Amino acid sequence: MIAFFTWLALAASAAIITPPPVAGVADYQLGGAYEPAQDVTIVTRDSLDPPDRSRYSICYVNAFQTQPGTTRWWKKHHPRMLLRDRAGKLVTDPGWPGEIVLDLRTATRRAELGQLVDQWFGRCAKAGYQAVEPDNLDSWTRSKKLMTRQQTITFARTMVTRAHAHGLAIAQKNTPELGRSVDFDFVVAEGCEIYHECGDYMAVYGRRMIEIEYSDTPRSAYTRACTARAGKISIMLRDRDVVPAGQRGYVYRHC
Repeated sequence: MIAFFTWLALAASAAIITPPPVAGVADYQLGGAYEPAQDVTIVTRDSLDPPDRSRYSICYVNAFQTQPGTTRWWKKHHPRMLLRDRAGKLVTDPGWPGEIVLDLRTATRRAELGQLVDQWFGRCAKAGYQAVEPDNLDSWTRSKKLMTRQQTITFARTMVTRAHAHGLAIAQKNTPELGRSVDFDFVVAEGCEIYHECGDYMAVYGRRMIEIEYSDTPRSAYTRACTARAGKISIMLRDRDVVPAGQRGYVYRHC
């Protein structure tokens, strides 16, 4: 085990980590891959989709919660990783049905999940992605007070090491309350204009930031974001379901 972590440290120090181009035109394609507009320079896709090899590509991984429809797999292969409350009931994300919070409470469980995340990151790198976006960093806030912010920070630091060992930049996804506690390479911030958080992120990451505002919130938020930060960071407007171009409900703008 010691030799493995020594290898990780050496690999991370040798790798050249390249974050996304500052203020690049970004597109968020989690609902399915499609050909971006010609001016797009950054594309985020689900880890199951191939990267856009002609653009800077970010690989989305749900690293702190399960994906909907995968509960049977987790129960068979990693049952201890599924967080249960004191009554033995699975702890789920109330905002996303079917997503179960993963258990980071002990070093053993963090190591088990770390091995899985390392495999996921490795597949992203092998596919040709340049960065990873591990989602639900704030899952401890939905854990019914069973997990702590410090347990999340400890695991997040391991994720940074593992991503860098694969030559991947790694994003902080939301969660401004973490501040500077984890050395992520850039941040992906959803709705920071709505929640008045954009300044908190920029205080940590400067211009290394991708901002996503959604079309189911007042359009004035996107307008304010563009007025305040266009040309400084990457800013886009997307539909909440991030459906592919051409499908009903598709919304995409950038400034």
